[in-house]
Amino acid sequence: MRYFQLIAAQSGPIRRSCRLRYLVLGGLLALGSRPAPTQAQAQAGPSVSAAVATLLRPAAVFDGQEMHAGWVVLVENDKITAAGPAAQVVSPPSARTLELPGLTLLPGLIEGHSHLLLHPYNETQWDDQVLLESQALRVARATVHAQRTLLAGFTTIRDLGTEGAGFADVGIKQAINQGIIPGPRLLVVTRALVATGSYGPKLSVDENVPQGAQEADGVDGIIRAVREQIGKGADIIKVYADYRWGPDGSAQPTFSQEELTLIVQTARSTGRGVVAHASTPEGMRRAILAGVETIEHGDGGTPEIFALMKKKGVALCPTVAASDAVAQYRGWHKGTDPTPLRIQQKHQSMAAALKAGVTLAQGGDVGVFPHGDNAREAELLVRDYGLTPLQVLRQATSGNAQIFHLADRGRVAPGLLADLVAVVGDPTQDVAALRQVQMVMKGGVLYRQP
Repeated sequence: MRYFQLIAAQSGPIRRSCRLRYLVLGGLLALGSRPAPTQAQAQAGPSVSAAVATLLRPAAVFDGQEMHAGWVVLVENDKITAAGPAAQVVSPPSARTLELPGLTLLPGLIEGHSHLLLHPYNETQWDDQVLLESQALRVARATVHAQRTLLAGFTTIRDLGTEGAGFADVGIKQAINQGIIPGPRLLVVTRALVATGSYGPKLSVDENVPQGAQEADGVDGIIRAVREQIGKGADIIKVYADYRWGPDGSAQPTFSQEELTLIVQTARSTGRGVVAHASTPEGMRRAILAGVETIEHGDGGTPEIFALMKKKGVALCPTVAASDAVAQYRGWHKGTDPTPLRIQQKHQSMAAALKAGVTLAQGGDVGVFPHGDNAREAELLVRDYGLTPLQVLRQATSGNAQIFHLADRGRVAPGLLADLVAVVGDPTQDVAALRQVQMVMKGGVLYRQP
Protein backbone atom coordinates (compact mmCIF):
# COMPACT_ATOMS: atom_id res chain seq x y z
CA MET A 1 0.00 0.00 0.00
CA ARG A 2 3.04 2.33 0.28
CA TYR A 3 2.78 3.30 -3.39
CA PHE A 4 -0.87 4.27 -3.03
CA GLN A 5 -0.05 6.39 0.04
CA LEU A 6 2.59 8.32 -1.92
CA ILE A 7 0.11 8.99 -4.73
CA ALA A 8 -2.50 10.16 -2.21
CA ALA A 9 -0.05 12.73 -0.83
CA GLN A 10 0.24 14.56 -4.17
CA SER A 11 -1.80 17.67 -5.05
CA GLY A 12 -3.15 19.41 -8.18
CA PRO A 13 -5.99 18.47 -10.53
CA ILE A 14 -4.09 15.76 -12.43
CA ARG A 15 -2.62 14.33 -9.27
CA ARG A 16 -6.05 14.37 -7.59
CA SER A 17 -7.46 12.33 -10.48
CA CYS A 18 -4.60 9.85 -10.30
CA ARG A 19 -4.88 9.76 -6.51
CA LEU A 20 -8.57 8.84 -6.68
CA ARG A 21 -7.96 6.10 -9.24
CA TYR A 22 -5.16 4.52 -7.28
CA LEU A 23 -7.06 4.71 -4.00
CA VAL A 24 -9.95 2.89 -5.62
CA LEU A 25 -7.58 0.34 -7.13
CA GLY A 26 -5.90 -0.12 -3.78
CA GLY A 27 -9.25 -0.74 -2.13
CA LEU A 28 -10.16 -3.28 -4.78
CA LEU A 29 -6.87 -5.09 -4.31
CA ALA A 30 -7.43 -5.16 -0.57
CA LEU A 31 -10.88 -6.62 -1.06
CA GLY A 32 -9.52 -9.13 -3.53
CA SER A 33 -7.06 -10.38 -0.94
CA ARG A 34 -9.89 -11.61 1.26
CA PRO A 35 -10.74 -15.29 0.90
CA ALA A 36 -13.86 -15.99 -1.16
CA PRO A 37 -16.72 -17.63 0.72
CA THR A 38 -17.16 -21.35 0.27
CA GLN A 39 -20.21 -22.65 -1.55
CA ALA A 40 -21.70 -23.79 1.72
CA GLN A 41 -21.22 -20.33 3.22
CA ALA A 42 -22.44 -18.40 0.18
CA GLN A 43 -25.51 -20.57 -0.36
CA ALA A 44 -26.36 -21.54 3.18
CA GLY A 45 -29.93 -22.74 3.47
CA PRO A 46 -32.01 -25.79 4.23
CA SER A 47 -31.25 -27.43 0.88
CA VAL A 48 -27.47 -26.93 0.95
CA SER A 49 -25.11 -28.87 3.14
CA ALA A 50 -21.66 -30.42 2.92
CA ALA A 51 -19.65 -33.08 4.70
CA VAL A 52 -16.05 -34.24 4.39
CA ALA A 53 -17.23 -37.78 3.57
CA THR A 54 -20.69 -38.99 2.60
CA LEU A 55 -21.81 -42.53 1.81
CA LEU A 56 -24.77 -42.54 -0.57
CA ARG A 57 -27.03 -45.62 -0.38
CA PRO A 58 -29.53 -45.65 -3.28
CA ALA A 59 -31.55 -48.57 -4.55
CA ALA A 60 -29.37 -48.66 -7.67
CA VAL A 61 -26.62 -46.72 -9.43
CA PHE A 62 -26.52 -45.85 -13.13
CA ASP A 63 -22.80 -45.34 -13.75
CA GLY A 64 -23.14 -43.55 -17.09
CA GLN A 65 -23.40 -46.78 -19.06
CA GLU A 66 -25.13 -49.49 -17.04
CA MET A 67 -27.38 -49.97 -14.00
CA HIS A 68 -26.09 -51.64 -10.84
CA ALA A 69 -28.48 -52.71 -8.10
CA GLY A 70 -27.09 -52.66 -4.57
CA TRP A 71 -24.25 -50.27 -5.27
CA VAL A 72 -23.20 -47.48 -2.93
CA VAL A 73 -21.08 -44.42 -3.66
CA LEU A 74 -18.56 -42.79 -1.34
CA VAL A 75 -17.91 -39.07 -1.74
CA GLU A 76 -15.02 -37.31 -0.02
CA ASN A 77 -14.74 -33.54 -0.41
CA ASP A 78 -15.59 -32.85 -4.07
CA LYS A 79 -14.71 -36.25 -5.57
CA ILE A 80 -16.08 -39.76 -5.80
CA THR A 81 -13.62 -42.03 -4.01
CA ALA A 82 -15.41 -45.39 -4.27
CA ALA A 83 -18.38 -46.94 -6.05
CA GLY A 84 -19.50 -50.55 -6.06
CA PRO A 85 -21.39 -53.25 -4.15
CA ALA A 86 -22.15 -52.19 -0.58
CA ALA A 87 -20.10 -55.02 0.92
CA GLN A 88 -16.98 -53.90 -0.96
CA VAL A 89 -17.00 -50.18 -0.14
CA VAL A 90 -15.42 -49.20 3.18
CA SER A 91 -16.19 -45.68 4.36
CA PRO A 92 -14.28 -43.66 6.98
CA PRO A 93 -15.69 -43.86 10.53
CA SER A 94 -16.51 -40.15 10.39
CA ALA A 95 -18.54 -40.43 7.17
CA ARG A 96 -22.22 -39.72 7.31
CA THR A 97 -24.64 -42.00 5.46
CA LEU A 98 -27.38 -40.63 3.24
CA GLU A 99 -30.08 -43.22 2.66
CA LEU A 100 -31.79 -42.97 -0.72
CA PRO A 101 -34.38 -45.79 -0.69
CA GLY A 102 -36.24 -46.35 -3.95
CA LEU A 103 -33.98 -43.92 -5.82
CA THR A 104 -31.54 -44.35 -8.68
CA LEU A 105 -28.27 -42.47 -8.36
CA LEU A 106 -26.72 -41.27 -11.61
CA PRO A 107 -24.08 -38.82 -12.82
CA GLY A 108 -25.11 -35.20 -12.93
CA LEU A 109 -26.87 -34.59 -16.24
CA ILE A 110 -25.10 -32.55 -18.93
CA GLU A 111 -27.11 -30.09 -21.02
CA GLY A 112 -25.57 -29.71 -24.48
CA HIS A 113 -27.35 -26.58 -25.77
CA SER A 114 -28.62 -23.84 -23.50
CA HIS A 115 -29.01 -20.05 -23.47
CA LEU A 116 -29.21 -18.87 -19.87
CA LEU A 117 -29.71 -15.29 -21.01
CA LEU A 118 -32.88 -16.09 -22.98
CA HIS A 119 -36.35 -16.92 -21.73
CA PRO A 120 -39.24 -18.58 -23.62
CA TYR A 121 -40.29 -16.91 -26.85
CA ASN A 122 -43.98 -17.19 -25.98
CA GLU A 123 -43.22 -14.80 -23.10
CA THR A 124 -41.13 -12.31 -25.07
CA GLN A 125 -40.06 -12.51 -28.71
CA TRP A 126 -36.33 -12.94 -29.37
CA ASP A 127 -36.00 -9.52 -31.03
CA ASP A 128 -37.51 -7.80 -28.01
CA GLN A 129 -35.26 -9.65 -25.60
CA VAL A 130 -32.19 -8.51 -27.54
CA LEU A 131 -33.34 -4.92 -28.13
CA LEU A 132 -35.60 -3.95 -25.23
CA GLU A 133 -34.42 -5.85 -22.16
CA SER A 134 -31.48 -4.36 -20.29
CA GLN A 135 -28.45 -6.48 -19.65
CA ALA A 136 -29.01 -6.11 -15.91
CA LEU A 137 -32.51 -7.55 -16.27
CA ARG A 138 -31.26 -10.39 -18.45
CA VAL A 139 -28.49 -11.28 -16.00
CA ALA A 140 -30.95 -11.23 -13.11
CA ARG A 141 -33.18 -13.66 -15.00
CA ALA A 142 -30.17 -15.81 -15.84
CA THR A 143 -29.26 -16.28 -12.17
CA VAL A 144 -32.72 -17.78 -11.62
CA HIS A 145 -32.36 -19.89 -14.77
CA ALA A 146 -29.05 -21.24 -13.50
CA GLN A 147 -30.54 -22.31 -10.18
CA ARG A 148 -33.54 -23.97 -11.82
CA THR A 149 -31.25 -25.85 -14.18
CA LEU A 150 -29.12 -27.15 -11.32
CA LEU A 151 -32.11 -28.22 -9.23
CA ALA A 152 -33.47 -30.09 -12.26
CA GLY A 153 -30.39 -32.32 -12.07
CA PHE A 154 -28.24 -30.70 -14.76
CA THR A 155 -24.88 -30.04 -13.15
CA THR A 156 -23.06 -29.00 -16.36
CA ILE A 157 -24.28 -27.04 -19.38
CA ARG A 158 -22.88 -25.77 -22.67
CA ASP A 159 -24.28 -22.26 -22.90
CA LEU A 160 -24.11 -21.49 -26.60
CA GLY A 161 -24.40 -17.74 -26.89
CA THR A 162 -25.53 -14.70 -24.94
CA GLU A 163 -27.75 -13.47 -27.81
CA GLY A 164 -26.95 -9.79 -27.53
CA ALA A 165 -25.84 -9.78 -23.89
CA GLY A 166 -22.14 -9.45 -24.69
CA PHE A 167 -19.84 -11.36 -22.35
CA ALA A 168 -22.36 -11.67 -19.51
CA ASP A 169 -22.09 -15.46 -19.53
CA VAL A 170 -18.49 -15.18 -18.37
CA GLY A 171 -19.59 -13.21 -15.31
CA ILE A 172 -22.36 -15.68 -14.54
CA LYS A 173 -19.86 -18.52 -14.75
CA GLN A 174 -17.52 -16.69 -12.39
CA ALA A 175 -20.35 -16.03 -9.92
CA ILE A 176 -21.23 -19.73 -9.88
CA ASN A 177 -17.62 -20.83 -9.54
CA GLN A 178 -17.07 -18.40 -6.65
CA GLY A 179 -20.16 -19.62 -4.82
CA ILE A 180 -22.02 -16.33 -5.16
CA ILE A 181 -25.02 -17.94 -6.87
CA PRO A 182 -26.01 -21.60 -7.25
CA GLY A 183 -25.84 -23.05 -10.73
CA PRO A 184 -24.33 -25.71 -12.95
CA ARG A 185 -20.78 -25.80 -14.25
CA LEU A 186 -20.71 -23.68 -17.42
CA LEU A 187 -18.98 -23.99 -20.75
CA VAL A 188 -19.53 -20.62 -22.46
CA VAL A 189 -19.10 -19.26 -25.98
CA THR A 190 -19.76 -15.58 -25.19
CA ARG A 191 -21.11 -13.69 -28.24
CA ALA A 192 -20.89 -16.33 -31.04
CA LEU A 193 -19.82 -15.45 -34.60
CA VAL A 194 -22.01 -14.43 -37.56
CA ALA A 195 -21.26 -13.14 -41.04
CA THR A 196 -22.06 -9.45 -41.45
CA GLY A 197 -25.69 -8.90 -42.40
CA SER A 198 -26.78 -12.49 -41.82
CA TYR A 199 -28.19 -12.38 -38.29
CA GLY A 200 -30.66 -10.18 -36.43
CA PRO A 201 -32.51 -8.32 -35.17
CA LYS A 202 -33.40 -6.66 -38.46
CA LEU A 203 -35.52 -3.48 -38.37
CA SER A 204 -35.51 -0.56 -40.78
CA VAL A 205 -32.67 -0.53 -43.30
CA ASP A 206 -31.98 3.01 -42.05
CA GLU A 207 -31.06 1.78 -38.58
CA ASN A 208 -28.09 -0.21 -37.35
CA VAL A 209 -29.41 -2.02 -34.31
CA PRO A 210 -27.53 -4.20 -31.78
CA GLN A 211 -27.06 -7.72 -33.07
CA GLY A 212 -27.55 -11.03 -31.31
CA ALA A 213 -24.00 -12.15 -32.11
CA GLN A 214 -20.63 -10.72 -33.17
CA GLU A 215 -20.22 -9.93 -36.88
CA ALA A 216 -16.88 -10.84 -38.47
CA ASP A 217 -15.64 -11.36 -42.02
CA GLY A 218 -12.41 -12.11 -43.84
CA VAL A 219 -9.03 -13.21 -42.52
CA ASP A 220 -8.21 -10.28 -40.24
CA GLY A 221 -11.75 -9.77 -38.95
CA ILE A 222 -12.30 -13.43 -38.13
CA ILE A 223 -8.97 -13.91 -36.38
CA ARG A 224 -9.53 -10.77 -34.31
CA ALA A 225 -13.07 -11.78 -33.30
CA VAL A 226 -12.12 -15.34 -32.35
CA ARG A 227 -9.18 -14.12 -30.30
CA GLU A 228 -11.27 -11.44 -28.63
CA GLN A 229 -13.88 -13.96 -27.52
CA ILE A 230 -11.20 -16.31 -26.24
CA GLY A 231 -9.48 -13.45 -24.42
CA LYS A 232 -12.76 -12.50 -22.76
CA GLY A 233 -13.30 -16.03 -21.45
CA ALA A 234 -14.87 -18.23 -24.14
CA ASP A 235 -14.43 -21.97 -23.53
CA ILE A 236 -15.74 -22.79 -27.01
CA ILE A 237 -16.27 -20.83 -30.22
CA LYS A 238 -19.70 -20.96 -31.85
CA VAL A 239 -20.26 -20.03 -35.47
CA TYR A 240 -23.44 -19.66 -37.50
CA ALA A 241 -22.58 -21.60 -40.67
CA ASP A 242 -25.94 -20.69 -42.17
CA TYR A 243 -28.95 -18.61 -41.26
CA ARG A 244 -32.29 -17.37 -42.51
CA TRP A 245 -30.97 -14.60 -44.80
CA GLY A 246 -31.72 -16.08 -48.22
CA PRO A 247 -34.55 -15.19 -50.61
CA ASP A 248 -37.87 -15.03 -48.76
CA GLY A 249 -36.07 -15.72 -45.48
CA SER A 250 -34.76 -19.12 -46.51
CA ALA A 251 -31.76 -20.56 -44.68
CA GLN A 252 -28.54 -20.17 -46.67
CA PRO A 253 -24.80 -20.55 -45.92
CA THR A 254 -23.06 -17.57 -44.36
CA PHE A 255 -19.28 -17.99 -44.12
CA SER A 256 -17.16 -19.36 -46.95
CA GLN A 257 -15.29 -22.64 -46.59
CA GLU A 258 -12.04 -20.72 -46.10
CA GLU A 259 -13.52 -18.52 -43.39
CA LEU A 260 -14.96 -21.47 -41.45
CA THR A 261 -11.66 -23.34 -41.67
CA LEU A 262 -9.82 -20.29 -40.36
CA ILE A 263 -12.23 -20.01 -37.42
CA VAL A 264 -11.56 -23.62 -36.46
CA GLN A 265 -7.80 -23.29 -36.91
CA THR A 266 -7.64 -20.12 -34.80
CA ALA A 267 -9.69 -21.64 -31.99
CA ARG A 268 -7.91 -24.98 -32.11
CA SER A 269 -4.51 -23.31 -31.78
CA THR A 270 -5.59 -22.27 -28.27
CA GLY A 271 -6.98 -25.72 -27.38
CA ARG A 272 -10.61 -24.83 -28.01
CA GLY A 273 -13.18 -26.50 -30.20
CA VAL A 274 -15.83 -24.96 -32.46
CA VAL A 275 -19.54 -25.74 -32.66
CA ALA A 276 -21.67 -24.75 -35.63
CA HIS A 277 -25.29 -23.72 -35.93
CA ALA A 278 -26.19 -25.32 -39.27
CA SER A 279 -29.43 -26.54 -40.81
CA THR A 280 -28.76 -26.58 -44.57
CA PRO A 281 -26.83 -29.32 -46.36
CA GLU A 282 -24.24 -26.85 -47.68
CA GLY A 283 -23.82 -25.04 -44.36
CA MET A 284 -23.41 -28.39 -42.62
CA ARG A 285 -20.95 -29.64 -45.25
CA ARG A 286 -18.72 -26.59 -44.95
CA ALA A 287 -18.74 -26.75 -41.15
CA ILE A 288 -17.93 -30.48 -41.14
CA LEU A 289 -15.02 -30.04 -43.57
CA ALA A 290 -13.75 -27.10 -41.51
CA GLY A 291 -13.42 -29.41 -38.49
CA VAL A 292 -16.17 -28.35 -36.09
CA GLU A 293 -16.90 -30.72 -33.22
CA THR A 294 -20.71 -30.57 -33.21
CA ILE A 295 -23.47 -29.48 -35.55
CA GLU A 296 -26.37 -27.82 -33.76
CA HIS A 297 -29.87 -28.48 -35.18
CA GLY A 298 -29.08 -30.14 -38.54
CA ASP A 299 -32.71 -29.97 -39.70
CA GLY A 300 -31.96 -30.23 -43.43
CA GLY A 301 -29.28 -32.89 -43.19
CA THR A 302 -29.25 -35.49 -45.95
CA PRO A 303 -27.98 -39.11 -45.94
CA GLU A 304 -24.84 -37.91 -47.73
CA ILE A 305 -24.20 -35.16 -45.18
CA PHE A 306 -24.70 -37.50 -42.24
CA ALA A 307 -22.36 -40.05 -43.83
CA LEU A 308 -19.75 -37.26 -43.97
CA MET A 309 -20.40 -36.42 -40.31
CA LYS A 310 -19.91 -40.06 -39.36
CA LYS A 311 -16.67 -40.24 -41.37
CA LYS A 312 -15.27 -37.06 -39.82
CA GLY A 313 -16.40 -37.86 -36.27
CA VAL A 314 -18.69 -34.82 -35.94
CA ALA A 315 -21.57 -35.16 -33.48
CA LEU A 316 -25.13 -33.89 -33.98
CA CYS A 317 -27.02 -31.97 -31.30
CA PRO A 318 -30.53 -32.09 -32.82
CA THR A 319 -32.40 -29.78 -30.37
CA VAL A 320 -35.75 -31.44 -31.07
CA ALA A 321 -37.35 -29.79 -28.03
CA ALA A 322 -36.80 -26.27 -29.40
CA SER A 323 -38.33 -27.18 -32.76
CA ASP A 324 -41.32 -28.69 -30.99
CA ALA A 325 -41.77 -25.66 -28.72
CA VAL A 326 -41.53 -23.10 -31.53
CA ALA A 327 -44.09 -25.00 -33.61
CA GLN A 328 -46.50 -24.92 -30.69
CA TYR A 329 -45.86 -21.21 -30.08
CA ARG A 330 -46.88 -20.65 -33.71
CA GLY A 331 -50.22 -22.32 -33.15
CA TRP A 332 -49.63 -26.03 -33.67
CA HIS A 333 -51.94 -28.12 -31.48
CA LYS A 334 -49.80 -31.19 -31.10
CA GLY A 335 -51.74 -34.42 -31.25
CA THR A 336 -54.72 -32.95 -33.12
CA ASP A 337 -53.31 -30.75 -35.92
CA PRO A 338 -51.30 -32.08 -38.88
CA THR A 339 -47.57 -32.16 -38.22
CA PRO A 340 -45.91 -28.92 -39.44
CA LEU A 341 -43.44 -29.17 -42.32
CA ARG A 342 -40.46 -28.20 -40.15
CA ILE A 343 -41.26 -30.97 -37.67
CA GLN A 344 -41.62 -33.45 -40.53
CA GLN A 345 -38.22 -32.30 -41.78
CA LYS A 346 -36.74 -32.82 -38.31
CA HIS A 347 -38.07 -36.39 -38.23
CA GLN A 348 -36.55 -37.09 -41.64
CA SER A 349 -33.15 -35.68 -40.71
CA MET A 350 -33.08 -37.55 -37.40
CA ALA A 351 -33.95 -40.83 -39.13
CA ALA A 352 -31.12 -40.26 -41.61
CA ALA A 353 -28.66 -39.37 -38.84
CA LEU A 354 -29.54 -42.48 -36.84
CA LYS A 355 -29.27 -44.69 -39.92
CA ALA A 356 -25.81 -43.25 -40.66
CA GLY A 357 -24.69 -43.94 -37.09
CA VAL A 358 -23.91 -40.31 -36.28
CA THR A 359 -23.02 -39.70 -32.65
CA LEU A 360 -25.75 -37.72 -30.90
CA ALA A 361 -25.10 -35.06 -28.29
CA GLN A 362 -28.08 -34.18 -26.14
CA GLY A 363 -29.21 -30.59 -25.81
CA GLY A 364 -32.58 -28.96 -26.21
CA ASP A 365 -31.77 -25.28 -26.98
CA VAL A 366 -33.15 -24.40 -23.56
CA GLY A 367 -34.19 -20.79 -23.29
CA VAL A 368 -36.48 -21.22 -26.26
CA PHE A 369 -38.50 -23.13 -23.64
CA PRO A 370 -38.18 -22.80 -19.85
CA HIS A 371 -34.95 -23.42 -17.99
CA GLY A 372 -35.38 -26.29 -15.57
CA ASP A 373 -37.47 -28.10 -18.19
CA ASN A 374 -34.29 -29.54 -19.71
CA ALA A 375 -35.59 -33.12 -19.53
CA ARG A 376 -38.00 -32.26 -22.35
CA GLU A 377 -35.32 -33.11 -24.93
CA ALA A 378 -34.83 -36.63 -23.57
CA GLU A 379 -38.57 -37.22 -23.37
CA LEU A 380 -39.16 -36.17 -26.98
CA LEU A 381 -36.24 -38.23 -28.27
CA VAL A 382 -37.87 -41.29 -26.71
CA ARG A 383 -41.53 -40.52 -27.39
CA ASP A 384 -41.32 -38.97 -30.87
CA TYR A 385 -37.99 -40.07 -32.35
CA GLY A 386 -37.69 -43.71 -31.35
CA LEU A 387 -34.67 -43.69 -29.05
CA THR A 388 -34.67 -45.83 -25.91
CA PRO A 389 -34.48 -44.38 -22.39
CA LEU A 390 -31.07 -46.05 -21.98
CA GLN A 391 -29.76 -44.36 -25.12
CA VAL A 392 -30.81 -40.86 -24.05
CA LEU A 393 -29.54 -41.41 -20.50
CA ARG A 394 -26.13 -42.38 -21.84
CA GLN A 395 -26.18 -39.33 -24.12
CA ALA A 396 -26.97 -36.96 -21.25
CA THR A 397 -24.16 -38.31 -19.06
CA SER A 398 -21.10 -40.17 -20.33
CA GLY A 399 -21.86 -39.43 -24.00
CA ASN A 400 -21.97 -35.65 -23.64
CA ALA A 401 -18.94 -35.77 -21.34
CA GLN A 402 -16.92 -37.54 -24.01
CA ILE A 403 -18.04 -35.27 -26.86
CA PHE A 404 -17.37 -32.12 -24.81
CA HIS A 405 -13.96 -33.36 -23.55
CA LEU A 406 -15.07 -33.48 -19.90
CA ALA A 407 -13.02 -36.38 -18.63
CA ASP A 408 -13.71 -35.53 -14.97
CA ARG A 409 -17.49 -36.10 -15.06
CA GLY A 410 -20.37 -37.93 -16.75
CA ARG A 411 -19.75 -41.24 -14.99
CA VAL A 412 -19.88 -42.66 -11.48
CA ALA A 413 -16.32 -43.79 -10.86
CA PRO A 414 -13.52 -43.12 -8.36
CA GLY A 415 -11.55 -39.94 -9.01
CA LEU A 416 -14.31 -38.12 -10.86
CA LEU A 417 -16.21 -35.06 -9.67
CA ALA A 418 -18.96 -35.75 -7.16
CA ASP A 419 -21.67 -34.39 -9.45
CA LEU A 420 -24.55 -36.76 -8.69
CA VAL A 421 -28.32 -36.84 -9.02
CA ALA A 422 -30.92 -39.18 -7.50
CA VAL A 423 -34.32 -39.76 -9.12
CA VAL A 424 -37.39 -41.82 -8.31
CA GLY A 425 -37.62 -45.07 -10.25
CA ASP A 426 -35.48 -46.44 -13.07
CA PRO A 427 -34.67 -43.85 -15.77
CA THR A 428 -33.21 -46.53 -18.04
CA GLN A 429 -36.73 -47.95 -18.36
CA ASP A 430 -38.86 -44.80 -18.02
CA VAL A 431 -37.34 -41.49 -19.11
CA ALA A 432 -40.02 -39.64 -17.12
CA ALA A 433 -38.01 -40.56 -14.00
CA LEU A 434 -35.69 -37.66 -14.91
CA ARG A 435 -38.52 -35.38 -13.81
CA GLN A 436 -38.50 -36.89 -10.32
CA VAL A 437 -35.27 -35.38 -9.01
CA GLN A 438 -34.90 -35.87 -5.27
CA MET A 439 -31.21 -35.15 -4.72
CA VAL A 440 -28.69 -32.93 -6.47
CA MET A 441 -25.01 -32.87 -5.51
CA LYS A 442 -22.36 -30.79 -7.26
CA GLY A 443 -18.76 -31.06 -6.17
CA GLY A 444 -19.78 -32.85 -2.99
CA VAL A 445 -22.21 -30.07 -1.96
CA LEU A 446 -25.89 -30.99 -1.65
CA TYR A 447 -28.23 -28.49 -3.27
CA ARG A 448 -31.31 -30.70 -2.98
CA GLN A 449 -31.91 -33.72 -0.79
CA PRO A 450 -34.91 -35.86 0.19
